[in-house]
Formats: sequence, structure tokens, C-alpha cells
Amino acid sequence: MSSVDVIVPCYNYGHFLRECVQSVLTQVGPRVRVLILNDASPDNTAEIANDLARQDPRVTVIHHLGNQGHIATYNEGIESVSADYLLLLSADDYLLPGALQRATSLMDTHPEISFTFGPAIRLETHTGASYLLCTLPCWGSERLLTGQKFIEVMGATNRIASPTVVVRTEIQKLVGGYRPDLPHAGDTEMWLRLAAHGWVGYIKTPQAVYRGHNACMSKSYMKKFLPDLQQRELLLHYFFSCYGRGLPNGDWLEQRATYRLGCHAVSFASGAFEKGDIATADELKRFAVRISPRVRRSLPWVKFALKRMLGPHITRTWRRLRARVSSRNLSAT
Repeated sequence: MSSVDVIVPCYNYGHFLRECVQSVLTQVGPRVRVLILNDASPDNTAEIANDLARQDPRVTVIHHLGNQGHIATYNEGIESVSADYLLLLSADDYLLPGALQRATSLMDTHPEISFTFGPAIRLETHTGASYLLCTLPCWGSERLLTGQKFIEVMGATNRIASPTVVVRTEIQKLVGGYRPDLPHAGDTEMWLRLAAHGWVGYIKTPQAVYRGHNACMSKSYMKKFLPDLQQRELLLHYFFSCYGRGLPNGDWLEQRATYRLGCHAVSFASGAFEKGDIATADELKRFAVRISPRVRRSLPWVKFALKRMLGPHITRTWRRLRARVSSRNLSAT
């Protein structure tokens, strides 16, 4: 029987912690252990974590005397695990029944797989609304993908919900931990790194619940377009410098990824222009051209150029009119 070590970093998520850990301990199939890393959380994380450890010997707790940050905490967990597989599960997320059995069964059958992932259910805690995060729609019906194909599809855009990712521990130890200078893009760089060392498996069934809430680390950061794009540029630099050169068509993969990132920057510039934020739009445009001059021939660039010709006021008016027409068409049907 396979084994899975689940690393649960926790900072200010004590009110979510019990549900998260219980979702692991109630999994069927593989043997599980839980390592809770309390990163000097000022809430009741320590009390709840200690209680969980008293109730179940499969739970171990490490309390930090001072806050180390999420990257250092992730890496501490990776260094500590020894099971066949590992999962890094934020304390505000939780697994769905059968998730670990589905992942480990596929990986047991296919030892060439570095990691598996699947869809997640996004749960908005402030409204109670939920919807399915559809990851990599181009995956189709395939359950296995070569690492190179995954890298081609992924690029610098994270399309994977991290609580669904189960990694072969041997490969994780080989590629090492998360980069401290990629605090907001480390997941994406890690998926690419793992894919460079094997195949990737896809579980079609939803694997986890990913919470959206006001305290979510990425929520405020993702509103800042340029820092996000710069982090993604840096992750591409690291990945292709260290691993991409050894891949077949590595240069083409890098050019494709930077071009797509440049197109994203132009799309963000277009949105900023519509809001009248001309300075941000120009800054994003310069970023796009710098990393991939080919974006000047892309469809997002053409659309952006047309908006600049019309001006932000006319562009906003046209967008409102188009939305109103679409709404009426839907009502008519």
C-alpha cells in the first residue's frame, strides 16, 4: 500500500485547520500522515493543531518560534517527508473524498509520472458560492501527458489548483524546494520543474476545495498586474536556464512561453487603458515589447491599438453598449 505525507502550513488559518486535516485523515486507500507547520500563527492554530495531534497519532506538529514565511515553511515540509508521495495542502483548503486514492492509483500504475493534479471546487466563503476550476481545458480526455507537452500548454500561466497536486517524493527531493525569490510564482515554476523530470497525470474528478476569502494570500497581489508579470518572467528565466535547455525544442518552448506572457501583458494594458489609467497601460505595453517583440503582430496588440485610436471614453461606452446588447439577447432566449 502506498503512503502519502500531507504538509499543512498554517498561518492565521486556525479556524480552517480542523476541517483541512480531517479531510486528509478520512481518506481511503493509501496510508497517510499529516505534518502541520504552525508558522508562529497569532491565532488559535497552536491549540487546534495540538488537539488534532493528541486525537490521532498520524498527525505531527511543528511550531515555529518566529514567522518564517510560506516559502521557507513549504521547504521545511518537503525536507521532512519520507512517504512515497507528498501533497502540500494549505490549511484553508481541504481534500474531497477519494482524492488521494485516485492520485496514487494512477501514479502506482505509471511510475513515469512525476505528479498528478485535477479540477478543484472554488468556494467563496463570504458568499457561499462555488464553481468548478477547470484546469487545462485542452487536456481533453487524456489522463497522461508528456512533460514537454505539459510545459508547452502551461507556459507561465498557472492553470493548476495546488491542493490537487500529488507529487512523487523521489522526484520532489531531486528537483528541490521552492525558490525564495518567487514568492508569487513558485507554484508555476515548480510544476514546470517537475514536468521536466517525468510525465504528468490528470485526475478528471474534482480533487479538492480551494477557498476564496479576504485573507487569501494571493487575492490582493493578483490585482497588481506588473509585479505578477515580472514574477512570471523571472520564473521562465529560472526554468529555461536550469532545465529547459535540456528539453527537445527547449528554445521554441521558451519563445512560445514569453510570447504568450507578452500577449497577457498587452491584454492587461488594454484593460488599464479602458479604465483611463494610461500610465499603467504604457508601462505594461513596454514590458510586453521588451520580453517578446513579436507581440506587435498579435491579435491583443491589434485590439489595443484600435482602442488607443478610439480613446478610453469611446472604448468604455462601446463596451457598455455591447454588454447591454448581450444581456438583452440572453433575456430574449
